[in-house]
Amino acid sequence: MRKITCTLLLLMGGIAALANVHPIKSPDGKLCVNVEEENGMLTYSIEYEGKKMMLPSLLGLKSDIGDYTCGLKVTDVRKRKVAYSYSMAGTKASSRNYEANAVDFVVSSSGAERLMTLEFQVSNNDIAYRYHLEGAKTNDQDEPRRTTILAEVSGFKFPENTTTFMCPQIDGDHKGWMSTKPSYEEEYKADAPMAEKSKYGKGYTFPCLFHIGDDGWVLVSETGVGSNYCGGHLSDYEEDTGYTLAYPDVTEQHGLGSSTPAISLPGATPWRTITVGSSLKPIVETTIPYDVVDEMFQPREAYKPGRYTWSWLIWQDNSINYEDQKEFVDVAAAMGFEYCLVDNWWDARIGRDKIEELSRYAQSKGVSLMLWYNSNGNVND
Repeated sequence: MRKITCTLLLLMGGIAALANVHPIKSPDGKLCVNVEEENGMLTYSIEYEGKKMMLPSLLGLKSDIGDYTCGLKVTDVRKRKVAYSYSMAGTKASSRNYEANAVDFVVSSSGAERLMTLEFQVSNNDIAYRYHLEGAKTNDQDEPRRTTILAEVSGFKFPENTTTFMCPQIDGDHKGWMSTKPSYEEEYKADAPMAEKSKYGKGYTFPCLFHIGDDGWVLVSETGVGSNYCGGHLSDYEEDTGYTLAYPDVTEQHGLGSSTPAISLPGATPWRTITVGSSLKPIVETTIPYDVVDEMFQPREAYKPGRYTWSWLIWQDNSINYEDQKEFVDVAAAMGFEYCLVDNWWDARIGRDKIEELSRYAQSKGVSLMLWYNSNGNVND
C-alpha cells in the first residue's frame, strides 16, 4: 500500500489549480449541492433558493488500507435518478414517494490503491451522502477483505451568522445513573453561538439544528447505522473547518466494542443527512432517515404504537411487583389503553414465570405488556 502524508487545508496558497465543480440539484431545483475538486481535496457546499446554507466543507475518510482525504482525483461521475415508494406504520407519513437526483463520484487517491465512491442523493429539502470502498480485485488471499475506518473528515461549515440548537455529548467515564452516559439525559441549548465550546468538550449529539440567520434552517444527522458500525456525533466547532463527523469517545461502553468501526469489503459507511429549509416545516416533516435505507427484515407481526400506563412514573421502584402491575393493567383496560409498561428489575422482582402470568392476565383484558430493558454494555438490567 502506498503511503502519503498531507495537511488538510481548504486554502492552499501559492498553488495554481483549477477547481472542478459538480452541481447536484433537487428535483424541484431549489436545493443545490456543489461538490468541488481542488488541490487534491473534495469539498461540498449547499445553497437553498440561491442562499448559502453551508460553506465549502471537507469530504473524505482515512482507513487502514488508504487515505482518502487528500491526493484525490475524481475519475468518473455517474448521474442517475432515484424514485420509489414505500409504506410505514407509526411514522410521520404512512406512505412516501421518494424522488432524488443521485451522483456517484468515483475517486482515486495517491494514498490508496483502491477506489472510493462518494454517493450523493439530493431530494427536495434533503441531502444524504456516504462513502463506498471497493472490494478485492483478485482472488489473492493477501488482499484485504475488511478495513478499519480510522476517521471521517466529513465537515459541516456554516455562515458566520449561524446559531445552534444542540445537545452536548458527554464521555462515558462512569458518569450518570448506572454509568449509562452518554445518554438521553443531557439538555439542548437554544440559539447558542457556533464558537461556544460544548459543555463537556466532547462535541454534540445528533440530531443537530442550525439557524442560518434570516435565510433558513439546517438539520444534520445520520441514518443507516448497522451493527457493524458505530454511531457518530459532531465535534466542537473549529473556525477553519466548522464541525466534523466524530466517532465515539474511547471511554464509552467501558471497553465493549471499538471506537473505530470495521467493515467488510466492498462496504459503505452510514449516510450523513442534511435537511434544509427556509422555515422549520421541512425539518419537522423530513423522512430522510427512512428514505435512503433498505428494509432489514419482515417482522412476524405488526407492532403498533399506542398509549400505556406506567407505575414507575408515580410509584417509582417499589411498584415493580406483581400486584401493583396487575392494578396498572386494570387501569389500562379501564381507560382503553393498548399497553402497560413494566419498568426495570421486573426480571428479579416479579420473575419470568410471574411475568408470563401477568402477560396472560393482561391479554385477557385486551392489554399488551411492554417490558423495560437497559442496554448498558456488560451491565444490563
